[in-house]
Amino acid sequence: MEFLVVDDDKTFRDATCLLVEEEGHYAEGAEDGNVGLARLRGEQFDAVLLDLNLGGQNGLEVLDEIRRLRPNLPVILITADGDVESAVEAMRRGALDFLEKPFQRGQFITTLARLRTFHQLGRRIVDLEATVSETNARSPGYLFDFGAGPMAEVMSLLERSAGTMASILILGESGTGKSVVAREIHRRSHLADKPFVTVSCPSLSRELLESDLFGHVKGAFTGAVKDHWGKVKAAEGGTLFLDEIGELPLEIQPKLLRLLQEREYERLGDNVTRTANVRVMTASNRDLKTLVREGAFREDLFYRLNVISVSMPPLRDRPGDLRRLAEHYGRHFSQQSGRAWAPLSEEAWDHLRTHDWPGNLRELQNAMERAVILSSQPGLAPADFPPEMNSGSSGEGARGGDLRAGSATTLEQLETEHIKQILQSSPSYVRAAEILGIDEATLFRKRKKLGLD
Repeated sequence: MEFLVVDDDKTFRDATCLLVEEEGHYAEGAEDGNVGLARLRGEQFDAVLLDLNLGGQNGLEVLDEIRRLRPNLPVILITADGDVESAVEAMRRGALDFLEKPFQRGQFITTLARLRTFHQLGRRIVDLEATVSETNARSPGYLFDFGAGPMAEVMSLLERSAGTMASILILGESGTGKSVVAREIHRRSHLADKPFVTVSCPSLSRELLESDLFGHVKGAFTGAVKDHWGKVKAAEGGTLFLDEIGELPLEIQPKLLRLLQEREYERLGDNVTRTANVRVMTASNRDLKTLVREGAFREDLFYRLNVISVSMPPLRDRPGDLRRLAEHYGRHFSQQSGRAWAPLSEEAWDHLRTHDWPGNLRELQNAMERAVILSSQPGLAPADFPPEMNSGSSGEGARGGDLRAGSATTLEQLETEHIKQILQSSPSYVRAAEILGIDEATLFRKRKKLGLD
């Protein structure tokens, strides 16, 4: 964790920072409330140790400002010996705990344990909110309830492996629900009350991705102004989910292999070896075996990740699920927008059934949301759905075969199809970005915006 120590006594402030660091955490000092508040506006901290008496400032007033600025940031008040009344007032105003000066190491460790519990509860709330948002709002809660069909075998295999620590590799096209399934595996496992932490491999440069994954120490690279704990540390005891693992740079792959084999890692710029207790799940919309043959992915890492492997079937191979899912999304978006929902008419159903859904579940969600919003009557009509569905083409035509420069096509449709084809034909996102003449971060943002991730 990262602490901000606000105390006007330099000797005590430095000693407190040293104590925090000896317990394996990071600490920065601030000599008064104004400096502390300025740090909080520009940097991220996990907790504040705040002295009650800051010379001419009242620590309680600074506490009020911190609560306004960062309502969920835990504050530990440091009080003079015997000043219990002020400590009680601080707790009433939102402080998490208090320490009496001069405190001993054992007292600080006890407070640190309370702080860890607070963080675990906060993280659990965030995870629960994310699960509700992701599964109930945009993805159906019964996405995993299949008695038969292509998804039944997939979910049966995943349920059998959920209670183990085995690595799981989830393959499938973009939009098939890989990240939703990964979170559901975690929810059904013995790690359900532990963190679920996601790392998107193509979203950052190599150096920043390594820092995001393993952490870094101050000065490890330009812009590393303080120590940082990575996602491996954040996922301790729980699940680390690496999305689009096929885009993991070759330079980082040996470090991930070491994490999987030896449960050890080092922060960027650090020489201290640390242990990790995490379950690793990965996902990819690319053929990792092909990447191995092309030298873009380590063979030994592939076998370590491929202990349990499943392929998410595309929506076009699940005709039996299409209507059920479309009806669910229709009801959900109707309720969300305050509209009455009428079951799909046969005309609307025929329109959905003849489309091949290259964007899979994500495309279906977007299509149903658009149709519900634009519909002028309780039932949906073909004209309510996106234009590319109303063109009357399916198969390769719906995938963009009739999209060409000079045709009656929007720039967004042309850009979407061009990027999609480059991604499909390129061995990696790095090469795709080079062909498109943009950097990897820009390509990641465009994929998000156009629904191609």
